[in-house]
Amino acid sequence: MKLLENKLAIITGATRGIGRGIAVEFAKQGANIAFTFSSSVDAATALEKELTDIGVKAKGYQSNAADFDAAQELAKEVLKEFGTIDILVNNAGITKDNLLMRITEEDFDKVIEVNLKSVFNLTKAVIRPMMKQRSGSIINMSSIVGLKGNAGQTNYAASKAGIVGFSKSVALELGSRNIRSNVVAPGFIETEMTTKLDEATVQSWRDGIPLKRGGQPIDIANACVFLASDMSSYITGQTLSVDGGMLT
Repeated sequence: MKLLENKLAIITGATRGIGRGIAVEFAKQGANIAFTFSSSVDAATALEKELTDIGVKAKGYQSNAADFDAAQELAKEVLKEFGTIDILVNNAGITKDNLLMRITEEDFDKVIEVNLKSVFNLTKAVIRPMMKQRSGSIINMSSIVGLKGNAGQTNYAASKAGIVGFSKSVALELGSRNIRSNVVAPGFIETEMTTKLDEATVQSWRDGIPLKRGGQPIDIANACVFLASDMSSYITGQTLSVDGGMLT
């Protein structure tokens, strides 16, 4: 028996990196997938094909998670297409790094809007159908930066810390309806983005991690499968750090 058989998962920002890894692993566990992307149409088409080849129903939606009305519309369309919304993975996110002395108001606002407001937008859009069916699992992607801070990332850290407080509050509000709300906080995960970095820098980061390696998207995906499935049916309001021991 697959862990997510016949469930429908909405995954935001799923065409690359961690989001893509989650989508593929969810499909392998039997979930039908509705995923969002902002601009990469070719990557979305390729992902749609890969997921349907696994044997599930999958559809990509070009949608801006940071736009409140677009999020409402997305939930409506997904419900019409799939008939249910069982899992929400809020994964869409950006960085605009700079020291506080140099950061612009625009760059601060943009990161808060895309990383934090999008979580509010999508969660608000899915809770009504979840409440009606009296079940649901909401998984919000934070970061260890949201738990410990990082120089040059005041905007990103604030957005990711905000996700933790938001998720705990949702857990308290919706627990009586059997809707769970949890957070995954990735550490250093090696994706397409990190391959562009200097190898010596990356190696020095690996050396500072107790497990002596960076994580892979599958490591985050496995944690999300657990939180999306009935294996974690008595877990809500929690933050699971998937970081190789970085915060230990």
